[in-house]
Amino acid sequence: MQGRRLWLRLHEKGGKRHEMPCHHSLEDSLLSYIEVCGLDEGMGPLFRTVAPGRRTQSDRALRQAEAHAMVRHRALAAGIETQIGNHSFRATGITTYLKNGGTLENVAAMANHSSTRTTQLYDRRRDDISLAEVERVRI
Repeated sequence: MQGRRLWLRLHEKGGKRHEMPCHHSLEDSLLSYIEVCGLDEGMGPLFRTVAPGRRTQSDRALRQAEAHAMVRHRALAAGIETQIGNHSFRATGITTYLKNGGTLENVAAMANHSSTRTTQLYDRRRDDISLAEVERVRI
């Protein structure tokens, strides 16, 4: 917590560290998750593996590949056939922020990208335009 706001300390690939305040909706969900899982705030990894042979969380952090497999498994179980992964959420967040009037520079900083060119790879706003333009073709 910083002031009255929950912040996340992210450990990203390449050893990068990044801290950000939580959106109020995320804050509510995370606090509920922390309570239900019985985690001590700020102590140890937030997302953990399940202890072998148990239905409780271990002390070991969930690895990137395990998180990716979990997202794919849950998507398939929900009937989502499109291949999605962790970066799908990143692209959705970036695109939504930009659609709501955010700037490329600010979303690049939030995504912890050193270049706005990297951030543009996640911008899906043109996908809507492309589909609309394809539908103009009348045969």
